[in-house]
Amino acid sequence: MRTTVGIIGGGPAGLLLARLLHRAGIDCVVLEARTREYVEQRQRAGMLEQGTVHALREAGAAERLTAEGLVHQGIELRFDRERHHIDFPSLTGGRTVRIYAQTEIVKDLVALQLVEGPPLLFQAEALAVEKPESDRPVVRFRHEGREQTLTCDWVAGCDGFHGIARDAFPAGAGRSYGHEYPYSWLGVLAEVPPSCDELIYARGDGGFALHSMRPPVSRHHPSKEVASLPSGLPVSRHHPSKEVASLPSGLPVSRLYLQVPNGTDPDDWPDDRVWDELAARFAIDADWTLNRGPITAKSVTSMRGYVHEPMRHGRLLLAGDAAHIVPPTGAKGLNLAVSDVRVLARGLIELHRTGSTQLLDGYSELCLQRVWQASRFSDDMTKMLHAQPDGDAFDDRMQLARLRRITASRHAAAELAANYSGLPLSL
Repeated sequence: MRTTVGIIGGGPAGLLLARLLHRAGIDCVVLEARTREYVEQRQRAGMLEQGTVHALREAGAAERLTAEGLVHQGIELRFDRERHHIDFPSLTGGRTVRIYAQTEIVKDLVALQLVEGPPLLFQAEALAVEKPESDRPVVRFRHEGREQTLTCDWVAGCDGFHGIARDAFPAGAGRSYGHEYPYSWLGVLAEVPPSCDELIYARGDGGFALHSMRPPVSRHHPSKEVASLPSGLPVSRHHPSKEVASLPSGLPVSRLYLQVPNGTDPDDWPDDRVWDELAARFAIDADWTLNRGPITAKSVTSMRGYVHEPMRHGRLLLAGDAAHIVPPTGAKGLNLAVSDVRVLARGLIELHRTGSTQLLDGYSELCLQRVWQASRFSDDMTKMLHAQPDGDAFDDRMQLARLRRITASRHAAAELAANYSGLPLSL
């Protein structure tokens, strides 16, 4: 097989890149190791920055997003039994965010690609990237029971943290930076209307809690949700009997998360314990009630930060979780992947139209500027809101001081709002 751009990975990054290239007249092939059913049920992030929404519209893949996505004007911070609203439009010049599950983005992109092209091969397991330094790199893959090769001008590694693309960097050609956090998230999916209009980030006595939601399931696109977390984060333990829940159309869905110790077993958290702990961590000195209902899925996910530098070697370019992972507190994982893809698509389109490699030559440096800023923001949010297992009273007061600064200073609140809603593409 021969193509201009070989794309490894059929998640949102790979599919969006293929869509943008196709609309620019650049041929490509997408290799996805899993089945279509698996990819379309793989639940990950759900908060979209304004730039991500724009990218999906640019790709012609935002019809359902526009109709069904939930527009949010900000977030709520809770601590010391108080609630504080961070209003994004007034702090950022009008920016908002939108709630729309990654699994729905994947369904939209898969449907478009299968109808309009370019080729998308499921159960096509990439085995290796060969000769990335040459002008004809080759992807070896296994499909329909036999090994095949895909010769490319360029290879985009969009195959996630556990993919093979990053392994094609020779020894000494790159460096990785990583950090493991000393706690995990217990994520639950509940068939109950959300208790809030916007996301709640809470620092309670027992640790961190997050109240999120999903739009009601589309009547035309029923889905199965998995209570897992943003892409790239390794799930340590799933509840064996509640991993996948089939949701009737139109049903409101709440997604909630609790900070728990690493190594926690979901079976140690029966439903009543989950709801009681959530209620305690969200508690405020005001009239507010946490809605309770059937919990259909539970999982415990560990948290890490990871960055690989550079994001390019020869004609192999990494995008998304293949190059970086952030803790989910800042909701940056999916949005960083889309940012990478937008820069990469622009570089490949410029080369196609003008013959210039200027944008491609600056791809890694430009993306890494944004990656490190998003990593810093995610790390700040995580450490500010989570109970530190080895922390003392001084650490506790410092966390509160940081939260008080955000709620008392318009400048500090604007910085949080700008980072959360999405930095400009040039950063």
